[in-house]
Amino acid sequence: MFALIAAVLFLLSLVFALADLAVGGVLTVTTLEIAGLLCVALHLMGLGAGWSAFKR
Repeated sequence: MFALIAAVLFLLSLVFALADLAVGGVLTVTTLEIAGLLCVALHLMGLGAGWSAFKR
C-alpha cells in the first residue's frame, strides 16, 4: 500500500517539476519527493503489507 502511495507522490512530483508548479510554500516538488521516500521506507520496513514480521 505504501509503495502505491509513493508511486503516486513521485508522479505528482514529476508533474509539478515539469510544469514548474508549487502550491503555496508547503506543497513543492521537494516535499512530495520526501513524502514519497518516507512511504518507500515504510514499505521496505514492512508496514502496510498483508503480513507482519512482528507477529509470533
